[in-house]
Amino acid sequence: MADVNRQKGFAMRYRLVLVLFLSLWMVSPLLAQDAVPGSDGVGDEYFPSLGNSGYDAQHYTLELSWDAESNEISGTVTMRALTTESLSSFNLDFLGFTIEALTVNGVATRYQRDERELIITPPQPLVNREAFEVAITYAGVPGEDVDDYYDVFARGWTRYNTGVYVASQPSGASLWYPVNDHPQDRATYTFIITVPDRYVVAANGMLQTVVDRPDKTTTYTWETRDPVASYLVTVNIGDFVVQTMDGPGGIPIRNYFPEDQADTLIRVFSPTTDMMAYFEAIFGPYPFEAYGVVVADRTLPFALETQTLSLFGSNVGLGRRYDAENVMAHELAHQWFGNSVSLAQWKDIWLNEGFATYAAVLWEEHRYGRASLINTMNDYYLIFSNPAAGFTAPGAPPEDDLFNGGVYLRGAWTLHALRLLVGDNAFYDILQTYYQRFQGSTVTTDDFINVAEEVYGQDLNAFFNGWLYAEKVPPKPSMRTRP
Repeated sequence: MADVNRQKGFAMRYRLVLVLFLSLWMVSPLLAQDAVPGSDGVGDEYFPSLGNSGYDAQHYTLELSWDAESNEISGTVTMRALTTESLSSFNLDFLGFTIEALTVNGVATRYQRDERELIITPPQPLVNREAFEVAITYAGVPGEDVDDYYDVFARGWTRYNTGVYVASQPSGASLWYPVNDHPQDRATYTFIITVPDRYVVAANGMLQTVVDRPDKTTTYTWETRDPVASYLVTVNIGDFVVQTMDGPGGIPIRNYFPEDQADTLIRVFSPTTDMMAYFEAIFGPYPFEAYGVVVADRTLPFALETQTLSLFGSNVGLGRRYDAENVMAHELAHQWFGNSVSLAQWKDIWLNEGFATYAAVLWEEHRYGRASLINTMNDYYLIFSNPAAGFTAPGAPPEDDLFNGGVYLRGAWTLHALRLLVGDNAFYDILQTYYQRFQGSTVTTDDFINVAEEVYGQDLNAFFNGWLYAEKVPPKPSMRTRP
């Protein structure tokens, strides 16, 4: 009798599986009928063709080899993603290089290229909420198809005499690997980078393995725990000395310095752990699995807050110590504001740069006293209020001058004026509430204004209109603060 019951149970399960299979087989064509091409943009007001819609990137694996003589990179980038609508085709951002193979879910797939748009048509439409994988094998020299693309910190993969750095703000990521190139679609990353033996590789996240190979190359594997916006992805190759230590709460700090400057740079960056502790006190817990810096062995006219591993030029160790601390604090503060709390639209860039600029001044106040903050903020006001400077209001900078000084200096003054208006207690409550509420997500200026009004309990529309959007600079308020 037991055998009969087992046979009946097996038959019933078989019929259920068969019915489920047939149901899916019948429904799939109906779902596919609704498939549409994914858009070639995510709807950014300033960069309408940046990023792509129809899917949510989950993870990228960049398995690349670098030739030190030619600067050629070659290998395969794999993106795992989840559709957000039924797709007959979808786009990635990718400019240049020779594509040698492209598959979707392991099947060779048709594609076409239109400048930075890589348009992929899978053999079968992808249905809504379907997980899929696209793998692209390619080779070439980064930058060969780029003619002064954006700015110096937007060139992506950049070769210099002794190595490579990657800086991609706002859209340089797609100049060296295929990607959904907009902060609205962040993903986690695995980097498997092979270089000649003499070089060291530093990237986002944590180093997992280092493998020496018989052909006199070494493969470094890095992994991120948290999603990263594409412009914050970095790979750095050089003759580095590695300094490691524990930050607040045991957060790993790993710094990569050119060998001949290591002693100086270790001293220059020694305040990092104190800065992290201070920012945790006024903003909230550090958001990522690690921090550190990488210093390229060349002068750079910028620094960039690449996630978990901020990028600097060797000139950071020159000049006054205060100047170095200011830029160090600026890039560290971005890990909270810009990297964790990230932009939904590039026009709101003041939420990154104004916050980081003012955070560096808060560090100055903490370390050197109130008079130092007053002097710096007075200097900033004199600079951006001078019509000859040509700075714009920070809330909506011109598309072709996105990173003008008004975004930084008047953006910082917007926060300082808010502090003077609402008092220190409410101001720091606003910062902490804003960070806690939007950690790991994207924001607009309205999101910050809503938090400020909620905490302060009053309408601040006129205040923010004056500081963020009015062409005329608001009068400088009294520098006295209150609790």
